[in-house]
Amino acid sequence: ATPLAVAQDAPAQTAKPAFDAELAKKTGADDYGMRSYVLVILRTGPTRVNDPAERKAMFAGHMANIQRLSKEGKLALAGPFGDKDGDWRGLFVFAVEDIEAAKALVATDPVIIKGEMVADYHAWYGSAATMLIAELHDKVAKQSF
Repeated sequence: ATPLAVAQDAPAQTAKPAFDAELAKKTGADDYGMRSYVLVILRTGPTRVNDPAERKAMFAGHMANIQRLSKEGKLALAGPFGDKDGDWRGLFVFAVEDIEAAKALVATDPVIIKGEMVADYHAWYGSAATMLIAELHDKVAKQSF
């Protein structure tokens, strides 16, 4: 085979992006591009809020709390689970150092205060790029909650 034919058959090499020290610092990345988080699983709680007006207000407060914590840089990721019949309702990924700090933040949420949901806490080590989700989300969302 000619050198040209060999080059055409070789798998394409993708260059590793250049390390961005400023972005690593902004996201709290360690040398591996990772950081510590607290993963919170929201599950169905003991007290279902049935009154429609109270329920609407509770979930409006829940969404406002999520927005506040995200803007403060404490909440990296949040969202509901799609299994309507399941016990798991949603998740939070907090950019905090320990579970106690996450518990204090979760305690400000109306769904927790009312007993609609309860929370399970887990230390998690994940990509520091998770911290970029909030700003990227704003660029792809036409509407907000």
